[in-house]
Amino acid sequence: MDERILISGAGIAGLALAHWLARLGFRPTVVERAPRLRAGGNGVDLRGDAVEVAARMGIMPQARALATDVHGMKFVDAGGRPVARVDTRDPGSVEIMRGDLVALLREATDVEIMFGDAISGLDQDEHGVRVAFEHAPARAFGLVVGADGMHSHVRRLAFGPEEEFVRHKDHYFAFADADAALGEDRWVTMFNTPGRMAGIYRSGNHAQAKAYFIFRSAPLDHDHRDVAEHKRLVSRTFGDETSWRTRELLDSALADPDFYFDALGQVHMDSWSKGRVVLVGDAAWCASPASGAGAELALVGAYRLAGELAAAGGDHRVAFARYEAVHRPLVARKQRIGPNVRLMVPRTEGGRCVRDTLVRLPLLKAMGAVERRLRTRTARPLPDYSPVR
Repeated sequence: MDERILISGAGIAGLALAHWLARLGFRPTVVERAPRLRAGGNGVDLRGDAVEVAARMGIMPQARALATDVHGMKFVDAGGRPVARVDTRDPGSVEIMRGDLVALLREATDVEIMFGDAISGLDQDEHGVRVAFEHAPARAFGLVVGADGMHSHVRRLAFGPEEEFVRHKDHYFAFADADAALGEDRWVTMFNTPGRMAGIYRSGNHAQAKAYFIFRSAPLDHDHRDVAEHKRLVSRTFGDETSWRTRELLDSALADPDFYFDALGQVHMDSWSKGRVVLVGDAAWCASPASGAGAELALVGAYRLAGELAAAGGDHRVAFARYEAVHRPLVARKQRIGPNVRLMVPRTEGGRCVRDTLVRLPLLKAMGAVERRLRTRTARPLPDYSPVR
């Protein structure tokens, strides 16, 4: 049995996987490049089977207490006057800030975490994987899991270059802290010009607001770890906009040291495993933030991967095949992101007018209700996995 498992990445997928592996009888270790858990981030949704996974972890009461209490999206004109609202509340789901969810997962997960380090090399054979680190001495593990996001270094080492798997979805986005006075409480307020959106996210349960920026663009040549370069790109794109509160939001965001920027992208792979290396979360299947399904896929995928390893008695060859078979259908559904981006970032002024008209109609609310009914009707109970012996 492969008891010793290394997980790269202390995000939602990595911590959830570590929790379930430890609970099911394995000995997981997590390595995280950052010096500490990332506290920031946007709102993420616990819905569908992710609610059940979180309940089985014992964190749903805390998650509900920390819920963002956001009512929906509000679109405004250049003068700040509301032109349309969309109620996005779903009684079957809970929205929580990413940083809050990560903190809950950490509290529920008692495993070794190697902060401030990263994998630099993988050498696997029939007996295990010899892992080289950037700082710590090399160590041997039975299995290695890449839970290190869309730009996964584990995927690059084991499977090949990023461009073989990541598909650009024509947009870039950024978010950072913002002055809460700039937006309406419990609403995500958005202002559009053709191909661009500036907005502010006001949680009902958090004093700190978040600024959002999205813009259409072909792929940009940039370093995904260079925050200073990211700020220059966003400043260059939105710096000429003086309407609404865009200038104030931009100034507030650029002052945040935890400013986050990335492409809207998806990861598509024929297989999530190669030998003794396997991927989970955005590293394997990123559906993009526009899907709203990142946390759901991460929690359910981590539960499935750990459970199938336990069910197979630690035989990774059997477990990895079962994990893909049971989780791929959900991933495929969530990667069909539909009109979300077009609603938030119309390409033209005419498109914005059409969007504003559509969201005033009850159509979107009705579509959401239908989707929830279908989700309930087609849902299958999650299996209960027993610890390995």
